[in-house]
Amino acid sequence: MANLIYLLQEYGVLIVFIVVLVEQMGAPIPAYPVLIVSGALAMNGGTPLAGVLAVALTGCVLADMFWFSAGRRYGKRILKVLCRISLSPDYCVSQTEDNFRKWGVKSMIVAKFIPGFNTIAPPMAGAMGTRLPVFLSFSLLGGLLWSLTGILIGVYFNKNIDEVLEIFSTMGGTALAVLGTLLALFVLFKYIERRRFQRAMQTERINVEQLRALLDAGHEPVLVDARSATARQLDPPAPGALPVDGNLASLLDALPRDRHIVVYCSCPNDVTAASIAKQLHQHGYTLARPLHGGLEAYNSAFRAGETVVVGEQIPAAEGPR
Repeated sequence: MANLIYLLQEYGVLIVFIVVLVEQMGAPIPAYPVLIVSGALAMNGGTPLAGVLAVALTGCVLADMFWFSAGRRYGKRILKVLCRISLSPDYCVSQTEDNFRKWGVKSMIVAKFIPGFNTIAPPMAGAMGTRLPVFLSFSLLGGLLWSLTGILIGVYFNKNIDEVLEIFSTMGGTALAVLGTLLALFVLFKYIERRRFQRAMQTERINVEQLRALLDAGHEPVLVDARSATARQLDPPAPGALPVDGNLASLLDALPRDRHIVVYCSCPNDVTAASIAKQLHQHGYTLARPLHGGLEAYNSAFRAGETVVVGEQIPAAEGPR
């Protein structure tokens, strides 16, 4: 902690900029303590508050613009990459899509206060085709709110910050050991939680080769799209697929019990499709199975070289051929 104070006193805004930028790019580096300490030091003759706020906001916006551009260029692929390295990859994509369905680009205002979502939100906005001026305005507002909150905490407690820092300094290795243990326990908890979730979602899957065999045999399986409305804007559904839209009960009457039902999603490990398939089993649809590999596997098998228009309406009677 003493080293942090020394670095901030010597290099000031440069340290704040680097730490904020790296943290907003997705690295597990806590930038908020730096903002708090910088705010306190500013009240005691350190870098002026305006300078700290300006470089923190610059770091936020640069990171947001990088991920926004990546989302606009690579679409949902960049979201999948980011979610694979998160602590909750199985429902990272669906949670991000749910947040955007509810709030849209306005979620950028609070995204930085939500661990994980602060990195996923900008590329989602880019993939959704958000106009740059709109995104930039909400990015600036969110970055300003996040940065200013941290700095003002330091300003408010500036008279006591030396005492707090002294306590942390005297704790030394003990503090690091405690923090390391807590971090390890958190990662272990998330791992156990994920394993339990995956076991709960275990069910027989159907692959694209089996789906093609059903089609060739004339069975005409019913396709069910388990993705959110946001996901369907990013990737068009399979021809004839029936959307769940979070309300499975309204879909049950349209599903025949004597036909194969193939449920797909675009989430890691097909967890959303598996969840819907298990619910269908509980309602007596014993021929319902999740598609292994989801929409990506379907597109690779049935849409190779096909030009798909986003938003194109496809009659419900159509299916893959």
